[in-house]
Amino acid sequence: MKFTIGDKILLRRTGEEGHVVAILDKQMIEVEVGRVVFPVYIDDIDHPYLKWFTEKKPQKKSAALPQLPVEKIIERKPKLARGIYLSFVPVFKTEEMEEVVDFIKIYLLNELPVDIKFAYDVQINNKSTFKHEGSLHSFGNIYMHNISYNDMNDQPRFHWKVRDVGNDKKEMAENVLRIRPAKLFEHINNVMLNSEPSFSYMLIEDFAVKKMPEPKETFEPKMLPDYATASNTRTIEPAKYELDLHIEQLVKNAKALNTDEILKKQLDTLEKYLHLAIVHHQERMIVIHGLGKGKLREEVHAILKKTPEVKRFKNEWSGKYGFGATEIHFRR
Repeated sequence: MKFTIGDKILLRRTGEEGHVVAILDKQMIEVEVGRVVFPVYIDDIDHPYLKWFTEKKPQKKSAALPQLPVEKIIERKPKLARGIYLSFVPVFKTEEMEEVVDFIKIYLLNELPVDIKFAYDVQINNKSTFKHEGSLHSFGNIYMHNISYNDMNDQPRFHWKVRDVGNDKKEMAENVLRIRPAKLFEHINNVMLNSEPSFSYMLIEDFAVKKMPEPKETFEPKMLPDYATASNTRTIEPAKYELDLHIEQLVKNAKALNTDEILKKQLDTLEKYLHLAIVHHQERMIVIHGLGKGKLREEVHAILKKTPEVKRFKNEWSGKYGFGATEIHFRR
């Protein structure tokens, strides 16, 4: 393969430099450029060595021995958006010159910065087939068990409970996950078409705070100052934690707009809700831009780089959005 993980790369279109963080398939890899992680086609990148050679300036010889650079510690980055997931990894076998699913490996993924306790129970036809309880550290994962493809077609019920072991003020979360056969077939088909190793279901995005009992004491409302009258106050429009920039979600008749008008409407909407998120002191926001040719994603990232209130953002694969969304974190 032309590239391996850790190789330096050069984006042919913009001239920016970065490095390879993951190999997705024979045509696409995942790179990191200026704090942003996103997928690119191998044909759109090159090794930067020729650029370095042509730009290198002659240096004076020094008698001192060169100092070796200190190796940076690369922190483990979550592959999914923040939350707790059940991840399903299909294992294939060959039958009559065709690959079919033999069984599925199931993992529990903790993409939260807290340690958790969990209880897990799989039931088929109201009979428990696998149970497990345990702990899982922050940003960790644990292999649970295998389940045959035939059993998956019987719509097993995945009962789960999770709680934050370090915070008694957070509620325990529990529910039941069931995947219908048609949806399972769709997931398997997407895994094969996109050369993805697995598909995942988010169980919770974060733990809810326990509701505190209301105080029995009553307090008289404070009087508003004279200047805070109805004539000079206004309500700020609520912000959004998930913003879908597909033009069909923004206008009723998208066919009446040309390409430039569509892009302007999408970027105007992005800037509007970026401002509202900042005004509301929002911690994070998901912007759905889709894949396409990458034009909208590039424009979105260009605006985010120019917004000082944006602390960081990333375009990584997730079970819910694939590579079609960017997660934004704001400065608090």
